[in-house]
Amino acid sequence: MGNRIPESELIINPDGSIYHLNLLPEQLASTVIAVGDPERVSKVSQYFDEVTHQVSKREFVTHTGSYKGMPITAMSTGMGTDNIEIFMTELDALVNVDLKTRLPKSSHTSLEIIRIGTSGSMRADIPAGSMLASAYAVGLDTLMAYYNADYSDLELEVSESVKNVLGVTFAPYCVAGSKRLLDLLGEGLIKGNTATCPGFFGPQGREVRLKPAIPDIIERLASISVADFKLTNFEMETAGYYAMGRLLGHEMLSLNAIVANRVTHEFADDPNGIVDELIKSTLEKLANR
Repeated sequence: MGNRIPESELIINPDGSIYHLNLLPEQLASTVIAVGDPERVSKVSQYFDEVTHQVSKREFVTHTGSYKGMPITAMSTGMGTDNIEIFMTELDALVNVDLKTRLPKSSHTSLEIIRIGTSGSMRADIPAGSMLASAYAVGLDTLMAYYNADYSDLELEVSESVKNVLGVTFAPYCVAGSKRLLDLLGEGLIKGNTATCPGFFGPQGREVRLKPAIPDIIERLASISVADFKLTNFEMETAGYYAMGRLLGHEMLSLNAIVANRVTHEFADDPNGIVDELIKSTLEKLANR
C-alpha cells in the first residue's frame, strides 16, 4: 500500500462519490462500455436486462445494470483525450483506492473498458458503414508528455515515423490495445490502427474558415508503413484510452463505427444504425464468452 492521497489530489464529493464522475464504487461494474456522446449511453443501456444505477454529472453519464446476467456499466466521456485522462484516472481510483482512507488498495483490480464510437476512414478500401477494431492507436496529442510510459520497439518506431512524416515538434505516442479483448470482440470486424487527433477540424485536415497547418494530414498519415503497420482511421480518444489503460493496468479496446471516408468523401447513410449494430454485437460477444 502507498501513502495516503491528499484531498487536493483526489477530490471526493461530500456524499463520498468521486469528483467528476460523481460515482460511488458500488455503482460501477468491472466491464464498462464507454461512449463519447452522453445521449448514446441510453442507446447502450436500452438493451440491459435492468438498470440499477443512473448517475449524471457534466458530460459523464452512467448507467449500470446487467445484460444477460452480466454486470455492466455504460458511461459517456465527452470528446478528447483530456476527458479520457479524467475518466480513466477516476475509474481506476474507484476500484483501486479506498476512498474513505485515501489509501491505495493492496490488491489491484483490472477493469475491461470498451470504447464504442464513430470514426473516419483514411483508406479507400475501408468504406463508410464498416466496423473496425483498433489493434494500436497513435496519439497526435501531447497527453503522454506528462506521464512516463514504456513502449515496445514497434511502438517507438511508429511514433518516430509519425513525427517525421508530419514534421511536428512534439513526440506522438503509439500504444497497443488489449490483445485478449481484440481476439474476443474483433471477430468479424476489420482490424486496424487508429490515429487519435486533438481536434475535429484543423487536426483532421478540415478547412472551414481556418486553413490547417497540415492540410494533407490524412495523406501523410496513410503513407506511414512500419513493418506491416499502417494507419487506417482516426478519431479523438482511442490513444488516450490505450495509454492510460497501460499505465493503470486495465484492459482496453476501441471499436469504431466508420461513418465517413475522407478519401472517397462518402458519409454513411445511417450512422446511428451502424453504431447500434456495433453495440448489440459487442454486448452479445461479452455475454457469450
